[in-house]
Formats: sequence, C-alpha cells, structure tokens
Amino acid sequence: MNINWLFLIIGGLFESGFAVSLGKAQQSSGIERWVWLVSFAICVSISMWLLYLSMGGEKPIPVGTAYAVWAGIGAVFSVILGIILFSEPITFWRMAFLTTLIISLVGLQIVTPA
Repeated sequence: MNINWLFLIIGGLFESGFAVSLGKAQQSSGIERWVWLVSFAICVSISMWLLYLSMGGEKPIPVGTAYAVWAGIGAVFSVILGIILFSEPITFWRMAFLTTLIISLVGLQIVTPA
C-alpha cells in the first residue's frame, strides 16, 4: 500500500471524527458544546488536508476514487460510532447496505491504477 492510501484512510477516519463531533455538539450545551465544535474544526481540517495529500505525490489517487473512498470510510465509521455512542439502531438492512459500501470501497482500491 502506498503512502497516499494511508493518507486517505486516516483522512476518512478523521471525517467520521468530525461527524461525531457535530452529533456530540448537538447533545451538549455551554463550554462542552464549544469543545465539540473545536473538535469538529480540527477533525475537518485534518481530514481535508489528508484527502488533499492523497491526491498528490508520486502515486496520486484519482480525485473521483479518492473522494469516494474518503467519504465511504467516513460513512462506515460514522455508522459504527453512531451505534456505539448514540445508540443508533442495528438493523438487517442497515448492516447489509453498510457491508455493500465496504465491498465497494475495497473494489475501488483494487481497480484503481497504482
């Protein structure tokens, strides 16, 4: 795996961090809300920077693939964290479509020229 894919994966994880930060900010008030909003700003900045880095360098990832994988990783981990942190429901169809998304992300990595 080249470094650009590592940047992209970590960036996707930070994307789920900014989504969770927004959810936690919605549930908070006062100073705690501001802590979560600052967390959001930090996570979104790091996430976007890593997405940017993944599309450059020696072996750049094409923008369409990079964005789809970045957003997909963020979506997958946001769902998982939503289940853990926000008691969101675990249903058959939700897990079936999440599995389909994961398979699609792996497929994009496999078919993207190195």
